[in-house]
Amino acid sequence: MNCKEEFLKIIEGYVVECVYMELKETEYNLRMGHTNEDFKRFLGMIDFEYDSGYGEQNLYGTIWFKDRTWAERGEYDGSEWWEHKEYPEIPEKLQ
Repeated sequence: MNCKEEFLKIIEGYVVECVYMELKETEYNLRMGHTNEDFKRFLGMIDFEYDSGYGEQNLYGTIWFKDRTWAERGEYDGSEWWEHKEYPEIPEKLQ
């Protein structure tokens, strides 16, 4: 799996606030307030292939979006994916 291609697919339609990823003790970060150049540099750093199939989890991370949603790395039985999470609806009794 190509990390950059997978990242671009999960962020499609969203504005990225910041990103943290880790692969084999190497961190890939995109800070809040990043510039377009920072974003391009980040994409260059994550343009690599990794094994997202069965076995142990390789890639960890969280992507924060400006709309207060986020995506985090999911894993089950060694298979990995990005999971987009939305801000939960506040129950009426709490409003």
